[in-house]
Amino acid sequence: MSDIIKSIAQGVLTITINRAEKRNSITAEMYATFEAALSEAENDREVRVVLITGSEKVFSAGNDLGDFIHNPPASLDSPTWKFVRRLAAFPKPVIAAVCGAAIGIGMTMLLHCDLVFAGENAKFSVPFVDLGLCPEAASSLLLPLRVGHQRASWALLSCEAFDAETAREMGLVNRVLPVEHVFDFANQEAARLVAKPIESLVETKRLMKAMYGDQISARVDEEAVTFAKMLAGDAAKEAIASFQEKRKPDFSRF
Repeated sequence: MSDIIKSIAQGVLTITINRAEKRNSITAEMYATFEAALSEAENDREVRVVLITGSEKVFSAGNDLGDFIHNPPASLDSPTWKFVRRLAAFPKPVIAAVCGAAIGIGMTMLLHCDLVFAGENAKFSVPFVDLGLCPEAASSLLLPLRVGHQRASWALLSCEAFDAETAREMGLVNRVLPVEHVFDFANQEAARLVAKPIESLVETKRLMKAMYGDQISARVDEEAVTFAKMLAGDAAKEAIASFQEKRKPDFSRF
């Protein structure tokens, strides 16, 4: 079965991250599949809303570190950054249903979704600093805009995980629900949007994002260049090695 499952029903394209054995961590191939699905959906008249999901246990643990070592996103044309740019500029409504861990890109992609519904078991974190890296997906811009500088600093610098209710209070999540209700509720909300005039939905989204569109695009690219440089650095190599060796990283030399 595919690591990215796509299905269209009643105007909704559902994209499910389906790699449970790896906690739904995302590879370069999965990014390419994800980006292609969004690209096709832009001009598909049958698709009026996109719903992104994982499983009831995990949304996404972020990038697959092993794949990152062998397929680093070294250029702006890499599948990782093409996916981020496509999601950031996607014109139709995007809903995310999040249960369990939403780590790294698993959380930062939510900043580009229009509605986010979380299960009570959801846990969010952006551990880029702990990996010897920098933020990505324009999160260094969007997170402070969304939650304020102090809370963004806490999330990005401390790398502390936080729960679904904290995410709701911060403005990252629209609603927190029992795990068993999240997907049904997200589908109900998707159906509500599908019933509305698509041009009104698209133009409303465009107008809301117009002020920051160019800034987001520029920040995605700036972060990508810095991210690729840092991924090849000693601190990131130590972080990845310590993760694979199941030990605490030693950053005292960096």
